[in-house]
Parts: sequence; structure tokens; C-alpha cells
Amino acid sequence: MKIIVDADACPVVGIVEKTAEKENIPVILVCDTAHIFQTSYSQVVTVEKGADSADFKIVTLSEKGDIVVTQDYGVASMCLGKGVFPIHQSGKWYTLENIDQMMFERHIAKEVRRKSKKNHLKGPRKRTKEDDEHFEESLIRLIGKVQNIQKTDRKRV
Repeated sequence: MKIIVDADACPVVGIVEKTAEKENIPVILVCDTAHIFQTSYSQVVTVEKGADSADFKIVTLSEKGDIVVTQDYGVASMCLGKGVFPIHQSGKWYTLENIDQMMFERHIAKEVRRKSKKNHLKGPRKRTKEDDEHFEESLIRLIGKVQNIQKTDRKRV
């Protein structure tokens, strides 16, 4: 298992690294050339700046049983198809049971914005300490879930 982070504008990189280091799980931070990361723990993979270049690299690097941290529903959907466990920076797990609904809601919201012709929308609210704590707890639970699945799979072999 490894953890791959969609690191462009990701506010939880430090939490991921701290949690992964405790569990001795490798981390790969994927970013484009507009971002620079200094890290003593993670491997940094930098891709050319361009539409979806980091997204496709994340999907390419991911393998069954990995965890991917992303806020991109499209990336999450592609990862689910590979047997990867995606998690949003809010701590919400993307699953086969919820991804279709999430993609549909994103589509509807985009249509509403397009029809209202509003060019300026409020961004997300400011991240709180509680948000970080929730993400960390959710990531720890997800790591445990993946480890249990992997143990069960090894026993079957």
C-alpha cells in the first residue's frame, strides 16, 4: 500500500505525511510545475502544467489497495475502478455506492452556475482545526480498513 496525494492546493499534505510515517506507508505527492514541495518523507512527482496532467499521473501511479487523497471526483471515480481507496480532503470516502451521486450533484451544480451566468462564486469556507482532526481520523480508519482487507487477501492465498 502507498498513499498518493493530489498535492496541488491540498491542505492536508502534512497530516498525510505524519500519519503515513507512523504506519511506515510510502507517500507520493503529485503536483504540476506551478507548485514546489519540500519534504523529507514523501516522493514528489512533478508533471508538466496542463489540464488534468496531474490527475492522469495519479491514476497511472495508483494500484489496487492504494489510497489516493483527492478532491477531484473524476480522479476518485477512475481510482475506484482500479480497486484504489480514494478519500477527499474533508475525510469523506469515495465509494462505489456514493460516487455516481456525487458526480451527478457536481454536474447539476455546474449547470446551475452556467445558467446563472455568475462568474464569481464564493470559495470554500476557511479550514478549521476540527476539519483537520476529522480528516486525520478518517484517514487512520481508512488505512486500517485497507490493511485488514490486505491481511484477509493474503490469508486466502
